[in-house]
Amino acid sequence: MDSNTIYTKEMFQKAPRELRESETIKRPSISYWSDVWRRLKLNKLAMAGLVILIILGIMSIIGPYMSDFSYYEQDYSAINLRPNKSYWFGTDELGRDLFSRVWLGTRYSLFIGIAAALIDFGIGVIYGGIAGMASKRVDAIMMRIAEVIYSIPYMLIVVLISVVFSSTGAGTSMFVLILAMTITGWVPMANLVRGQVLQLKESEYSMASESLGASKSWILKKHIIPNTLGPILVNVTLTIPRAIFSEATLSFMSLGLQAPRPSLGTLVSDGLAVMPIGLFYQILIPAIIISLVMFSFNVLGDGLRDALDPRLRK
Repeated sequence: MDSNTIYTKEMFQKAPRELRESETIKRPSISYWSDVWRRLKLNKLAMAGLVILIILGIMSIIGPYMSDFSYYEQDYSAINLRPNKSYWFGTDELGRDLFSRVWLGTRYSLFIGIAAALIDFGIGVIYGGIAGMASKRVDAIMMRIAEVIYSIPYMLIVVLISVVFSSTGAGTSMFVLILAMTITGWVPMANLVRGQVLQLKESEYSMASESLGASKSWILKKHIIPNTLGPILVNVTLTIPRAIFSEATLSFMSLGLQAPRPSLGTLVSDGLAVMPIGLFYQILIPAIIISLVMFSFNVLGDGLRDALDPRLRK
């Protein structure tokens, strides 16, 4: 047909219904994080861990106020009582209510673990991001420094700092514990972020932004860091139980929080001392709480790793 052809209605026919429906978008458009949440909900074990953590978090806040007895109140007429109507978790060797002490100890342990993980996250992202975006010479120097720091045994540094502060009479506070655990704890996060940055800065969108005049800091903030959040979040989730376990170990060695403030580690240590006389409940209850916290964070981290993996998207 030439340009002078006149088109009429009879020359066209309506497309069949099957052809029209074949072009219909079957799946609604959802964002990346909405899809991550959808896949995470399908992981029953990870959701169970999340629910347990929410319950433990709520109880660590309201639990100490649910009891009629404070965590430091001593009643010498109620020493080593087994769980009963008045003392739901029983009492310890000083007549203190274990219900309020266990939940307050859970609060302290969760706070120390989460704070240490967030500080590791902040330092690691900044240090690893700068090392990955810098020149090869600067990158080599920064990573050699990080390797020297990480070569020092982690637990040795924690114990030394705790002992130093304890010997000065200042005692071991939450700040000291968090500081001790983050001196070397940020290095794995820095290595992870550096590896991701080295990979993503060669991507097409990063090179396109650089060709348009974007600065390295802008590219790092807008393109690279958002695309590394998946592995970073998984690493943070798995760092929290490690920090909690380290705090429990230090408290078990009497290098943790000072009395009368409890932590899960000090409660386990106190319970171990009375276990030979048959008072198993004093060690069993805080040990169960520690186990639940460790289990929940680990299965949640595994679930996040699977949900954030784009290769598993269906």
